[in-house]
Amino acid sequence: MNSIPSISAFHRLLSLPEPRHPMVSVIDLADSIFIEDEVWKGFINRFYCVALKREATGKIKYGQQHYDYDKGVLSFTAPNQVQSLQLENMDCGSGHLLIFHPDFLLKHPLATTINGYGFFSYAVNEALHLSAEEEEDLITILSKIDKEYQHIDRHTQEIILSQIELLLNYSNRFYERQFITRKNSNHQLLAKFEQVIEDYFNNEDPAKYGLLTVNYIAGKLNLSPNYLSDLLRIHTGQNTQQHIHEKLIIKAKEKLSTTTLSVNEIAYALGFEHAQSFSTLFKKKTNLSPGAFRNAFN
Repeated sequence: MNSIPSISAFHRLLSLPEPRHPMVSVIDLADSIFIEDEVWKGFINRFYCVALKREATGKIKYGQQHYDYDKGVLSFTAPNQVQSLQLENMDCGSGHLLIFHPDFLLKHPLATTINGYGFFSYAVNEALHLSAEEEEDLITILSKIDKEYQHIDRHTQEIILSQIELLLNYSNRFYERQFITRKNSNHQLLAKFEQVIEDYFNNEDPAKYGLLTVNYIAGKLNLSPNYLSDLLRIHTGQNTQQHIHEKLIIKAKEKLSTTTLSVNEIAYALGFEHAQSFSTLFKKKTNLSPGAFRNAFN
């Protein structure tokens, strides 16, 4: 697998001059031309990338799936994600790329808090769609970052990082707005989500395949796990794992109250490898052991 290890290397691949700063750059897509290189067939970036794009065309593979590069306006990729580009018919269009190396964040709180921005793990087709006003807010921030590293001094890093953090916080707000405004499609998605869970338990899949997982549900819905959890949190107040636990407890209560299956048998039927893990989760959620619940119910 090819690696693009530095901001400078990425600039060269886009036919751009050397960056002003070795750790951060704002790239004007209108000035970028992808050079013919084997690296595009499969590569790993070693830096964060925020793409604000318009009228872009082409195909990009992110993870295991291909997406249209023009999907959405604002998209995010984290370091060490496997990507590939199909250069045929690839047009960068207009817009900007903000790229910054993880080492640029060291000794700053953002080095830790950036892991809390789930959209760096969203798929490309889950990109943000922005209003003109929202887009202008982000362009203003990118312009400030670009201006700041033109003359580097001891304040440059702190000022740029504060602007990156501001951009990420705005993006969080815009994603939440997008989740809320797409009510009809999201309600359909929530219904499918519930159906996937019901089907898994009703088809006795837990006994065959083990505990229901976030990745399994996300895969069935063609969503990334982080996007699904963030979407659920906005609409229901619970992430995917919390929903799974809630359903497990409901199913466990049904079996404890309507069957004579032992606790071990119920644990296995729900996908647990060890009955103790089931009992621990059940007591945590209900304040009763499975046996105590059955006795109290009877």
